[in-house]
Amino acid sequence: MAFRPLNDRVALRRLEGEEKSKGGIIIPDTAKEKPQEGEVVAVGPGARDEQGKRVPPDLKAGDRVLFGKWSGTEVKIDGQDLLIMKESDVLGIVG
Repeated sequence: MAFRPLNDRVALRRLEGEEKSKGGIIIPDTAKEKPQEGEVVAVGPGARDEQGKRVPPDLKAGDRVLFGKWSGTEVKIDGQDLLIMKESDVLGIVG
C-alpha cells in the first residue's frame, strides 16, 4: 500500500462483526452495527512535543485495537476500506 499517515495518525482496517447473535439468530448486513475493533495497517512517525521533538507512537502495524464508535474518517485506498484517525482516538490494544 502506498499510503503513510502523517504525525500521530494511524490507518486501520475494521474487523468484521459477529454474524450471529448470542441466541443464534443470523444478523443481516443491514442490521449490523459497524465494529469498533480493527487492525492497524500503518502508523505515522508520531506527534511533536512543545520542544519540537518527535514522540514515537505506542501503536505498530498489526496491533488489534478498539476505537470509539464515531472515530476516524473512512477512506478507500487501493481498493481497501480504511479508517484514518489520531492515535489518541484509539481506546486500547486488544490482546
